[in-house]
Amino acid sequence: MITEFHSVIRSTPDSAARGSYYSTDNMPLSTSGYSNMETNAPYRNPEYSSSQWLEKQQSSSRRSKFIVIGSIVTVLVLIAVGVAVGVVVSKNNSSNKSSSSSSSSDTSGAVKPTDPSDPSTFVKNDKLKHSFYGLAYTPSGSQMPACGNSLDAVIEDIQLLSQLTSRIRLYGADCNQTALVLDAISRTKVNMTVYLGNYNIPTDSAPYERQRDAIMDAIKTYGADHVAGVTVGNEYMLNFLTGQGAEDPNSAIGNAGAQLLIPNITDTRNALTALSLDKTIPVGTADAGSFFNNEVLAAVDYGMSNVHPWFANVSIDQAADWTNQFFQENNVIVANSLPNKPQMFIAETGWPTKSSDAGNASNGPSTASVENLQKFLDTFVCQANQNGTGYFYFEYFDEQWKDDQFGGVEGWWGLFNKDKTLKDITIPDCLID
Repeated sequence: MITEFHSVIRSTPDSAARGSYYSTDNMPLSTSGYSNMETNAPYRNPEYSSSQWLEKQQSSSRRSKFIVIGSIVTVLVLIAVGVAVGVVVSKNNSSNKSSSSSSSSDTSGAVKPTDPSDPSTFVKNDKLKHSFYGLAYTPSGSQMPACGNSLDAVIEDIQLLSQLTSRIRLYGADCNQTALVLDAISRTKVNMTVYLGNYNIPTDSAPYERQRDAIMDAIKTYGADHVAGVTVGNEYMLNFLTGQGAEDPNSAIGNAGAQLLIPNITDTRNALTALSLDKTIPVGTADAGSFFNNEVLAAVDYGMSNVHPWFANVSIDQAADWTNQFFQENNVIVANSLPNKPQMFIAETGWPTKSSDAGNASNGPSTASVENLQKFLDTFVCQANQNGTGYFYFEYFDEQWKDDQFGGVEGWWGLFNKDKTLKDITIPDCLID
């Protein structure tokens, strides 16, 4: 899917939006929707259909094996735009902690302050429950070159997100989003950690270097207390293989892509070490569920996997169980077979609530609807909490720019509407730290 970001999918369906749709500068590369989904070879194979999966699930003598592309890839065009975005942060000037503009007009009014001068005092929403392991998030206006995000809007986001989870993940670092998020967490004084992101591409080192420097500058300014990890790459291997006309992440072509990604991972680790922090920040990568390269996994501390039952044409009634089984068989087991045993998370999973056109309103067996979002929440969230799965629900709120650019379901994956009002859903009641 399209990810949230970016430089970001899925952030992509941020994380929605899928990283495969974006350039390094966070601008989408394709305006194609999902009407051609069925032309994608992995989805044509009966092995990937929900009915076939259910048949295998019902047979105790056989295990299901899935290969799923976590994002719909239409045309891969990589464009490098040389836009210099300065992230200016200063320890000595607290009034200018964040370089993006900040104005009370940027807030939606979704959070009522107790003391308007103190972001740590705000009225909690009794409809929200702290039941999510994590949430996928990209601040609104974090797409280059416009960069229209603001500190006030991010503070409001963190106030809402903190009532649902103690963990969020970002997709990239452009438009000063790393500094904005860390600043907002500091000002709100909430219990929140963040997996920072660097959305790099195979064809140009400049986006990686720009985001790396922004991340390091933000950590220097705000510290590492709320940093849980740094994720290098979002569907990097999926995009690389697609560009080469290949599908196997562990083929010779896949290994060639790994040798382009691993130096960025190593460089990030070295840059963090050079900060002489009082803790070691893990470094990982995120990719589509069936596109992890073993050499890359051997080089990271953690992996984040996009696992979307919607794009695998799975019925809503089977979506939660399918998501867990796919993740365990294709990601967890593989990671545990490697010497370093990287920790695996679900980077994105969720269900869309509508489509902007009738042609994409159904994935075959089920439709995009608020009712089906509720079903997925009810069957996935508490189950995942109980079995110890680390996941980042996709996603926080609907994003208008995705709908404008891609149509279909891309803009409609949020728990909240774009104005930050909660959709007509009930948050599951299974509290988690």
